[in-house]
Amino acid sequence: MSKLHSVQTEHAPAAIGPYSQAVVHANVAYCSGQIALDPGSGKLIEGDVRAQTDRVLKNLAAVLAAAGSGLDRVLKTTIFLADMADFAVVNEVYAQHFGASRPARATVAVRTLPRNALVEIDCIAAVGS
Repeated sequence: MSKLHSVQTEHAPAAIGPYSQAVVHANVAYCSGQIALDPGSGKLIEGDVRAQTDRVLKNLAAVLAAAGSGLDRVLKTTIFLADMADFAVVNEVYAQHFGASRPARATVAVRTLPRNALVEIDCIAAVGS
């Protein structure tokens, strides 16, 4: 049976609760949801949903890199939006980061997110070659 391996990188915000940035098991990385926290300060960045989505995806990419994966290896994402009216903008930024890669995805509207963020994204990705 494969061991669980917790992922921690200083290139993404530290967890703000009792969880790991990601856990790897059997060559699959399960990444916790990322909001638009600055990795250095741990504070929510200023800006609109476009800026927040960009920061979220940079944070996810850093966690994936630490896990031995990348955005091109993502199998599934879940996007949580504070306002579904932001869907088109989030979709545009998401497409820029994922390029030709098209993971499976779900998008849901939620009442609030941690630190009153506008967007949160988690993912599951393949690890290794």
